[in-house]
Amino acid sequence: MSAKQAPASSGAPFSIRQILAPLAAIIVGLFMVILDGTAVNVAIPGLMAEFKVDYQLVQWTVTGYALAQAAVIPLAGWLSDRFGAKKVFLISVFLFTVGSLLCALATSVEQLVIYRILQGLGGGMVMPIAMAFTYRLSPPEKVGAVMGMMGIPILLAPALGPVVAGWLVDYASWKWIFLINIPIGIIGILLGMRTLPNIERQAVASLDKFGIILAPLAFAALSYGVTEGATSWTAAKTIIAISVGVAALILFIIVELNRKDPLLELRVFKSADFSKGIVVQWISQIALFGTMFLVPLFLQDAKGYTAFETGLIMLPQAVAAGIFMPIAGTLYDRIGARPLVLIGMTLVTVAASILSQVDAESGLAMIIIPLSLLGAGMGLSMMPLNTHLMQSAPRNLVSRVSSLTNAAQQVMSSFAIAGLATILASRMKVYGPTATSKLEMYSLSFGDTFLVLTGIAVGGGLLGLILNRPKRVAEGADNEKPEMMMHIG
Repeated sequence: MSAKQAPASSGAPFSIRQILAPLAAIIVGLFMVILDGTAVNVAIPGLMAEFKVDYQLVQWTVTGYALAQAAVIPLAGWLSDRFGAKKVFLISVFLFTVGSLLCALATSVEQLVIYRILQGLGGGMVMPIAMAFTYRLSPPEKVGAVMGMMGIPILLAPALGPVVAGWLVDYASWKWIFLINIPIGIIGILLGMRTLPNIERQAVASLDKFGIILAPLAFAALSYGVTEGATSWTAAKTIIAISVGVAALILFIIVELNRKDPLLELRVFKSADFSKGIVVQWISQIALFGTMFLVPLFLQDAKGYTAFETGLIMLPQAVAAGIFMPIAGTLYDRIGARPLVLIGMTLVTVAASILSQVDAESGLAMIIIPLSLLGAGMGLSMMPLNTHLMQSAPRNLVSRVSSLTNAAQQVMSSFAIAGLATILASRMKVYGPTATSKLEMYSLSFGDTFLVLTGIAVGGGLLGLILNRPKRVAEGADNEKPEMMMHIG
């Protein structure tokens, strides 16, 4: 019996050697999508200058992308069960690639925002399907290690995005941030067609029509309301947006809890291990993407660094994340998530605290050192948290749980960007009249904003104390993989 046929015919789990090629295909698609998510952050000042618009409009190239991903992520589990994970993954990568081409052809910021939304709709399902794929393929005793390998692009790509985008913005054109995705996308599609396994489809109920309307409405309205709060919390459009968002969210929760086959399986929150883990994950997500959003703005607007220089300054974060992610995966299989999350969130807290002390006279070391600590902290905690959540939920719901956690992550990223932008803008209004220079105003405003992130990270670390290993993992039951019919090709 050949290596390729063994899993399909016998139901035996794949070996590490057998999953290397499929894992490579998954990583290519995943890396491209996540890289683009943060690459645009560095290009925001340039986009403002090129299109002659203010920051409030340009930031929707980031927020709109994240919200579009959040809108389609809930569909990933249902579509994978209905049409097959391999087919949906490849179509998602294809649509993301087409969206990238359209972004490069945009001639106004309004067009760019629309195409970024289309791009997000295409790439939104890549992450949850990639995680479910990897988890199902992993040998039971090596789940943490393999998820750690897959997690490298999840943290490496956001940190490398500013480097790649910075060089392209300074020495070529912002359009190349999107054009570079086209050959990568083609390679990912061809590699995936050849190597990804076919997982047997499952019987699914009719699509939750109310769910797919209410979820995007709730997330988009809440994010818009938070963003508009930077201007005025009492403005009519702010109040209306937040009210609509809250109402849609409440209705969404009611609808999902009363459906036999919901779009997002919210009943998984009945698991205390899952609930504690996902709250810690939300906090870590806010800390990570909040920093990735704030630091490039500070370095370019306040310190006057070019986009490429900004990317290079942030590179140590990528290096630290890449080093510690596989270490965390290996340690997870031995000691579980709690100690790794505690150490990771402690490092994130220290990093945010140092960044809150940066002022006009601070040198690069005051920025590079905390960024390195942040990368190490996120590398230690993020993928153990993802693996912990999957192992805390029923195995027959892995694809649905992956959709739920990734949808929540996207929303938290949007809230992090919108919320921190609100805080930053409000602090600038406070310090603007009394600051002796633009740099002093920026330094004080960013310092206060990072102080908020420090408090959030402290909360995440404290919650990490109550994480337990999922019962079935502690009892050794995770040595039994769910029955899956799949073959390579």
